[in-house]
Amino acid sequence: MKKVLLASVISALLFGNALAADTKVESAHIASPNQYELLLENNEVIVLKMTLKPGEQDNWHKHNTETVYFEKGGKATITTSDKDMTLEIPDGYVMWHEQWEHHVKNVGDTTITAIIVEKK
Repeated sequence: MKKVLLASVISALLFGNALAADTKVESAHIASPNQYELLLENNEVIVLKMTLKPGEQDNWHKHNTETVYFEKGGKATITTSDKDMTLEIPDGYVMWHEQWEHHVKNVGDTTITAIIVEKK
């Protein structure tokens, strides 16, 4: 039940926002190289590993359509152009959404790690 509720909250946050249309906004691994490691890039996808330590925040960036697997969840505030939302993300949580722009701050006391598979 918690995962269904979290999915609903994240969907409302993500799909209620404008899509990433500004070409000046950089991809996550370019905008925040200290938090995003490029694992693979080919003609189809970009695969990133995100690591956010407690209190750490990435820079404003965009993602194409993506699937995110949270190896280690935590408490994070996601900020879009429309709103901020603080979420408790469980370990092993998986989410999908369309292209968007945002930044993320780890407001918890554990390191958050995620694998992101983003459509090219």
